[in-house]
Amino acid sequence: MFGRLSGDDGEASGRVEIRVDGRPVAARAGDSVAGALLAAGVRRFRRSPVTGAPRAPYCMMGICFECLVTIDGQPGRQACMIAVAPGMDVRTAEGDPDRD
Repeated sequence: MFGRLSGDDGEASGRVEIRVDGRPVAARAGDSVAGALLAAGVRRFRRSPVTGAPRAPYCMMGICFECLVTIDGQPGRQACMIAVAPGMDVRTAEGDPDRD
């Protein structure tokens, strides 16, 4: 469903490696965390604390709060608003991302 635009090889922007739920994920410098996760095939960022339904980015501009993850030990971060950084540790959340 999500992928890079054709012809965009990303070599000009540089490569960045982050860890997502303990596994290495290649990203591009300048990617948002949400964009990098979607490009890597991550489809669930958290679960609803009320119903347990899977949640993922919706607006990609910081309005909806559906992309909350834990970044470098800080829970409840909006993945769409934060750029990747080398060695960043990202954890998807179960339930309430402020308590995971």
